[in-house]
Amino acid sequence: MHDVCTEVRPILKWAGGKRQLLPELRNFYPAAFTRYFEPFLGSGAVFVDLHNAGLLEGREVRLSDVNADIIGCYRAVRDDTDELISALRTHEWRYRSHGAAHFYDVRDRLFNPERRNVHRASDPVEAYTAQLAAMLIFLNRTGFNGLFRVNSRGDFNVPAGRHQRPTICDEPNLRALGKALRRPGVTMRVCGFDRALEDAGRDDFVYLDPPYAPLNGTSRFTSYTAAGFDADQQKLLQRTVIDLARRGTRVLLSNSAAPQIRALYKTHRGVKMAGLRTTTVAARRAINSRAAARGPIREYLITNVDRRAV
Repeated sequence: MHDVCTEVRPILKWAGGKRQLLPELRNFYPAAFTRYFEPFLGSGAVFVDLHNAGLLEGREVRLSDVNADIIGCYRAVRDDTDELISALRTHEWRYRSHGAAHFYDVRDRLFNPERRNVHRASDPVEAYTAQLAAMLIFLNRTGFNGLFRVNSRGDFNVPAGRHQRPTICDEPNLRALGKALRRPGVTMRVCGFDRALEDAGRDDFVYLDPPYAPLNGTSRFTSYTAAGFDADQQKLLQRTVIDLARRGTRVLLSNSAAPQIRALYKTHRGVKMAGLRTTTVAARRAINSRAAARGPIREYLITNVDRRAV
């Protein structure tokens, strides 16, 4: 008999993951909505939070990301839970025995070669095996600060972290997440945010967590994505958010308080005319190469949902 885990937790650490910002985000979950869209899935912290609160019960849920590793991993959790858990147990045992040596063996001899082959396939997500997903979770759990970063050749190049006894195979949580993803109405696909939101309409709820605009010339959240997310993408996202609001879609967007984002949302006339408001909140960077840069920072929440009464 498998252990039961009633509350799901994210299985991946991801740059900009929203777990620590959830108390602020919950203030802007709409009281009622039809469908839920999350086109920058990442760690899936908001999807998991909505699921745990029972707010997705009986609703269609559309999860997507441009990163095939994310969707491939979650599909393996959904469809091949037993094989994934078995592979993670093996990695956990070998890591306990060999430490960083096993990390580099997996990264360089197994994960990167297999990942290259998968990304050459016509459908990388379909080709993403449970073994590869287990390697991704293992590397994410034992790598430096839980980063996902690839070099110019597309190879994962994060070094080993300094972990005493990291949680590698959390079987109850993996099974709980797999069950949540198998719920009727939940779909996952690899695509850009604009495609994912083409038919989002009145009373649907969309949460958007794009790669953050850099606060200054040295901070680069976008380096954690292979394709990057530049100023033009930020402008396209702004136009999409305005269009969604005009359609009557309930929108919640998080982003950095960078000057570029301030100009796009906080002082933009078209954003205000669409009924969108910008709220400044305090957040903490959980992932950064420098410990000193993981302190409190300001972020923006842009939404047309009324703040819940306390």
